[in-house]
Amino acid sequence: MRILNEQGKDLAPGEIGEIVGRGPVLMPGYYKRPDLTSQTIVDGWLHSGDLGYVDEDGFLYLVDRKKDMIVSGGVNVFPKDIEEIIVQHPAVREAAVFGIPNEKWGETPFAVVILSREDAITPSELRDWVNERVAANYQRVYDVSIVKEFPRSSAGKTLKRVLREPFWSGQDAKI
Repeated sequence: MRILNEQGKDLAPGEIGEIVGRGPVLMPGYYKRPDLTSQTIVDGWLHSGDLGYVDEDGFLYLVDRKKDMIVSGGVNVFPKDIEEIIVQHPAVREAAVFGIPNEKWGETPFAVVILSREDAITPSELRDWVNERVAANYQRVYDVSIVKEFPRSSAGKTLKRVLREPFWSGQDAKI
């Protein structure tokens, strides 16, 4: 296992990068998708799409998915960090954060939430509550949208790309 930066260079302990690995049980590739296989398996190394770091003792820590990372004003913003704050609010059952286009910053965080009970809090009240608690200004959410349910995969995972699509429609997006 290795942790690599965007240029494919190994990172030091504590630095966040993509987790890659190889071994005897590595998948041979995607079925009938050589294009995806060539992007995922490079020189025998499987690029997981997960971001993480290794500490000084060699323990691996997962940070987020590479495709979900928001780049706001040149700063990497991890949606998971913001989601962990949002779900601390007693009115929130689930949260999904993703980047939306922003003229000044490139992208800015946007939150979509499912409430534990309808009308428990307004979007602007929740936005203000979250923005008072995030660790840095670049983690502040631009806005909050309340929905009854998230689009989900057959495995039950939230489909952030579906939530993100309307904001990036017609733009150079990372959907």
